[in-house]
Amino acid sequence: MLLRPRPFNSSVKVMEEKEVRKSKTKMKQVRKREPAAAQNTNKLEEDMEDYFSKEETHNIRASLLCWYQKNQRVVPWRITSPNTSQEKEEVEAKDQYQLAQRAYEVWVSEMMLQQTRVATVIEYYKRWMEKWPTIHHLAAASQEEVNHMWAGLGYYRRARFLLEGAKMVVGGQSQSQGAQFLFPTTVSALCKVPGVGQYTAGAIASIAFNQAVPVVDGNVVRVLARLKAISANPKDATTIKSFWKLAGQLVDLHCPGDFNQALMELGATICTPSTPSCSTCPISGQCRAFSLCRTNTSVCVTDYPTKVPKTKQRLEFCAVCVVEILNNQGPKTQQGAQRDNVFLVVKRPEEGLLAGLWEFPSVLMDGEADLTMRREAMDCYLKTSFKLDTKKKHCILSRNYVGECLHIFSHIRLRMYVELLVLQLKGGESFLYDKAEKDSLQWRCVDSNSIESIGLTSGVRKVYNMIHEFKQTQLPLDLTSRKRKPI
Repeated sequence: MLLRPRPFNSSVKVMEEKEVRKSKTKMKQVRKREPAAAQNTNKLEEDMEDYFSKEETHNIRASLLCWYQKNQRVVPWRITSPNTSQEKEEVEAKDQYQLAQRAYEVWVSEMMLQQTRVATVIEYYKRWMEKWPTIHHLAAASQEEVNHMWAGLGYYRRARFLLEGAKMVVGGQSQSQGAQFLFPTTVSALCKVPGVGQYTAGAIASIAFNQAVPVVDGNVVRVLARLKAISANPKDATTIKSFWKLAGQLVDLHCPGDFNQALMELGATICTPSTPSCSTCPISGQCRAFSLCRTNTSVCVTDYPTKVPKTKQRLEFCAVCVVEILNNQGPKTQQGAQRDNVFLVVKRPEEGLLAGLWEFPSVLMDGEADLTMRREAMDCYLKTSFKLDTKKKHCILSRNYVGECLHIFSHIRLRMYVELLVLQLKGGESFLYDKAEKDSLQWRCVDSNSIESIGLTSGVRKVYNMIHEFKQTQLPLDLTSRKRKPI
């Protein structure tokens, strides 16, 4: 398509000239700001070279530890040091098995606390430690057991890493060898454990083994950025390294575990992102951001650290079909009773999102699609994977669209369109074992009593609850009364 040239117009020309002048003015303003930005960067580098003075370091350590001893939250994974002046030699003299046990407890709690609120973690941690009180117990568990225990916490790779890490650390040792068992004690050794990065390694090394190493998480970054009034991008690699250096200078040499926990606790409860309680902060006297905001009304403590725009979540669409199979011709229980109707569940691939977890048959759509398109895609999937031909209407007792629900991941907004497909198959679920593709995917049939034990993710649980409510309120009570010859 050809664009017609715009006719000459004097008023248009004048407007264009004004726009050009405005553009040039903006460019000059940008150029004027550039040296200031460069100066800020240079200032940051200078600050990082200076770090904290000896007096600042002493005051921050003393004030923070005193505050922590009085105000720390009571949580099951914390053990208050019996003596805050305890020397490293006294800790190292402890039984190695006790230290390893403490390291295991810290490890589990820190993995659970990643991206998860403390209040949510408490009950999960209690249940976990009751089932697997030692790393040896965890190493003997299956991935499915671990997934079931983790269900609802999200970020399921953490559960996989815990199991893989336990198996790696324990190796070929048995529980009877516990007295000789050694847990990795250094940051470098701990970082070799699956899923353990510099932060988790630092937490374990300092809290369990009393090593004077720093930890840096989001809470610590916020506290340090305000202490030094650092406005640099907190996600930038250079800035992150600087935060680690600052934290390393501050960490207390005699009780590093308590100090690191105090620093994180301060960020979580006092030095919060949007509503910091500076009046009750034990180290406000050493806080440069607090000092600046008292002398300059245009500066606010919450200006630090710089807020980085979040990556926009992409929207995905998924067709979900809950396949329920009437089992009046299927296998019976040990007591001779007919087994309940069963649901078909499929295991996700071992890599990627929700790796290795169970879900109802699902098809990811290219975009938003109507019911007809979604059913065509699902019919193709069921026929290809299980030889279930939904075109043969005599095997279908009912097929109902239940509704849609939105499930949010950190980077994805997943809109799920849910339907319930009730089938009556000759031989019940045994039909699937004869017809389904071998080695192409893992699947199983579970009844309503055992479906909870496979570890439903919060997204799959939403779908299951939708189905349960639909069956209670809208589905005919006795589908089996509809006389149809099974396929």
